[in-house]
Amino acid sequence: MARKPALSVEALIALGPEKLAQIILDEAADSAPFRKRVNAALAALKGPDAVAKLIDRRLSALERAQSLIPWEKEKAFVADLQATVDTIVKELGPADAFAAVNRLLRFLGTQQDVLERTADSGGRMGNLYWEATELAHGLLERLKPVERAQIAEWLTPALETDDYSLFLRVALALAPLLSDPQRQDWDRALAKAGSDRSAPIEVRQALAEARGDMDAVMALETRLPSWRQNPMRLAERLLAAGRYEDALRWVRTEDKPNRLIVATTAELMAGTLPRRGGHPDKIRLEARILDAMKDRAAAQALRWRGFEATLDASLLRDYIEKLDDFQEFDELDRAFAVVAASKDPHTGLDFFIRWPRLDLAASLVFARRGEWRGAYYDVLSEASAALEDVFPLAATVLYRVLLDDILGRGVSAAYGHGARYLARLGALAPRIETYEDLDNHTTYVLRLRKDHGRKASFWSQ
Repeated sequence: MARKPALSVEALIALGPEKLAQIILDEAADSAPFRKRVNAALAALKGPDAVAKLIDRRLSALERAQSLIPWEKEKAFVADLQATVDTIVKELGPADAFAAVNRLLRFLGTQQDVLERTADSGGRMGNLYWEATELAHGLLERLKPVERAQIAEWLTPALETDDYSLFLRVALALAPLLSDPQRQDWDRALAKAGSDRSAPIEVRQALAEARGDMDAVMALETRLPSWRQNPMRLAERLLAAGRYEDALRWVRTEDKPNRLIVATTAELMAGTLPRRGGHPDKIRLEARILDAMKDRAAAQALRWRGFEATLDASLLRDYIEKLDDFQEFDELDRAFAVVAASKDPHTGLDFFIRWPRLDLAASLVFARRGEWRGAYYDVLSEASAALEDVFPLAATVLYRVLLDDILGRGVSAAYGHGARYLARLGALAPRIETYEDLDNHTTYVLRLRKDHGRKASFWSQ
């Protein structure tokens, strides 16, 4: 097979200016975003003012527009927005970073109006604006000190109406780039505004952290709305600053009732919330803090308790890594026994698949055979696929659970999945020498025909 020609700067230069110009004209005729990039590059030949005027015209049109954007035109509209961002960053940025930052901030301010004009299916426009805030970082680094102070002054009122946290992200990137006097001036301006909104407070925290005032960071955390407070994030920052006692106090802060709680799929399926204070990330952070405080025994005890409560593999790996020499094998055996005896077999199965210990996963499948539930399809389908090669009978048990659940509940939307499970069962059958106390494949399919023969939409698949 012939290899495709490799694209490179050298290869394109070899084409010659006339050939390249014709290719560019052809592409520009078919692609509006590309045509805008070319026009911006041509404007750049006249200097940054020409590029800035071109961008200003586009931004003015974007700010004035009111018509709704139908879903079939969303992709083209996103490409058009991306071309504007590229022009700001790639054409204007190298010539005049301050002008580019100002235009990028102006662009970010259009998000609310744009989202009101479209359903933003797939979140493409939201992602574009979010990514544009990342591009601001490189531009901010190239600003002169006085220009950074001007951007801070502009951001102060903008943070008051920053519903999408776009300006907050830019402000947080700007804070460590300012001089100490500039940080103090901005902090006073934000404090004088007297806002209870979280964005100005978070910026003040960033300013305090940049000047090494972690006491101020902690004091400001208590002023945030309870749903916005993040003790783990603060504990991480305190740990990095060497404030171990304070970090430990904050990481042990109890979750408040209206704060978001992370739950696993298994917990949601079971209708139970994770225990407060028991999330693996929080346990890992607390253990790191204890390690930094040279309290290795407490850190290890915490990791083990956390593993027993959550069966989180990363907690066990951390625990094993911190053991003395030659303790690993005994402690792994103890851990695997905990997993095998866990109250929820689905969590245990997921652990063994991900560790991985497929032999123990297969043993668990048979030991807890009557407890598997098809509602945990994400765990069971992944485990079935993982067990197929070496433990086909264990995979068969799980595939049957999944298929029986779909047909038993008559979930017609899942019949396609059920048909695939039946196909996998048929493929596994010749590799199984004995089914032990299970029905063989032929008997199992006959039972399906008897119990669910009227589900024509399933059998047709």
